[in-house]
Amino acid sequence: MAQVAADLLRTPNALATLTEDDLRMVVSQMQLVSVPAGQVMMKEGDRDNTGYLLLLLTGEAKVQSTDAVHGTSIDISVIGPGNILGEMGLLDGAPRSTTCTAISEVQAAGLSRRALQQLIEKQPRVAALLMVALAKRLSDRLRALGDQLGIYAQLAQDAQPRAGWRG
Repeated sequence: MAQVAADLLRTPNALATLTEDDLRMVVSQMQLVSVPAGQVMMKEGDRDNTGYLLLLLTGEAKVQSTDAVHGTSIDISVIGPGNILGEMGLLDGAPRSTTCTAISEVQAAGLSRRALQQLIEKQPRVAALLMVALAKRLSDRLRALGDQLGIYAQLAQDAQPRAGWRG
């Protein structure tokens, strides 16, 4: 697992900014997790099970969110090896923001809050680099969401009847 996890942490979807040695230190704190197809790995709104992130090594997972108006699930994306799930919960302990379900059997490397704390104590420089990389991932996703909201706002504005137009 160690080499596979280290290789995947270098992918653009993961934590490519860490060096090989830094990656080995991070991976040394991770645990292998196996998830059968169809099992929920993280549940939206879960307040009790937020103290870890998962780096997908093999398999695919579906990410869903609940439509607040209708209460139905909306598929957001399908992710595969090299992607990280749950970093927000690891960092802030807040309820999970999405539901992630294994589409196929998933092998993942899990990093718990306790393991992160040990990394902070034993290797503060590496822990700081990891935290910066996670923050960058989150800011990239937030910027992409901002772009999407801008598109939705423009579509909504374009759909509004124009003043003086009587079609």
